[in-house]
Amino acid sequence: MALFTGSGVALVTPYDNSLAQNINYDVFADLIEFQIENGTDAIVVAGTTGEASTQTDEEQVQLVKFCVDRVNGRVPVIAGAGSNDTAHGVQLTKDCAAAGADAILSVTPYYLKTSQAGLLAHYGAIADAVRETPIILYDVPGRTGMSINPQTLAELRKIDNIVALKDATGDLAKAVESRYYVGPDFDIYSGNDDTVVPLMSLGGQGVISVLANIAPKQVHEMTHYALNGDYAKATEIQTAFKPLIDILFSEPNPIPIKKAVSMLGFDAGSVRLPLVPAQEETVAALEAEMKRLKLI
Repeated sequence: MALFTGSGVALVTPYDNSLAQNINYDVFADLIEFQIENGTDAIVVAGTTGEASTQTDEEQVQLVKFCVDRVNGRVPVIAGAGSNDTAHGVQLTKDCAAAGADAILSVTPYYLKTSQAGLLAHYGAIADAVRETPIILYDVPGRTGMSINPQTLAELRKIDNIVALKDATGDLAKAVESRYYVGPDFDIYSGNDDTVVPLMSLGGQGVISVLANIAPKQVHEMTHYALNGDYAKATEIQTAFKPLIDILFSEPNPIPIKKAVSMLGFDAGSVRLPLVPAQEETVAALEAEMKRLKLI
């Protein structure tokens, strides 16, 4: 059984002021409720979109614990807990599991990178540290400089608690090859908002979405149309939102989505350095496209 099917939101982390010094838990609670009220099927906290890489371990774990307590079992809570240092990744994974996360999203090592043999050892150590907690592998070569080969994925799926892949490669040919190597029973989620429906047509279970921060109902509907085999309606939503998706990634994520969330009326604060607030032309484009789609 899939950990979740449909739309998982990669939730932003709101901060309390323009310097992004402290997490604003009041707004974070409001964002969680907004997602659940609009049909989101899972919440990913402290991921890339949540700015985990500029947070302390204590902040990440506290975010996870707060989210778990607030959600109170209504949807799965998935914790970002990756690292390029295996020992650090193991400890952070253990701490997030202890905080109550239903699953862990674990990115491939970045900057140092590693070999495919190193990936097997890295993920083997992390999985062994939390045998009762499901792990979703996160393949995002645009950020990490490396990728999980389909043959390596086939070996990793033999580990009992490695249950799924977040595929943010944007490479549909590779997605077909991965599906060949892992078979039909391994869960794959799109990690890119512009390839959700194509990846689901290859047996994907849904998406871990940036767009869902501001369009949770529509992303949920799109994925469930696809799950039910109505690819015409799913494609209609996918294509309608393509211009907005392009704007959301016109600057490094989560710069545009953080601004877009604020446009909905949530005081999400700024982003932490080295990220800087969205450029004026990005803000104008977001406003125009969100109005076109009747999001604001």
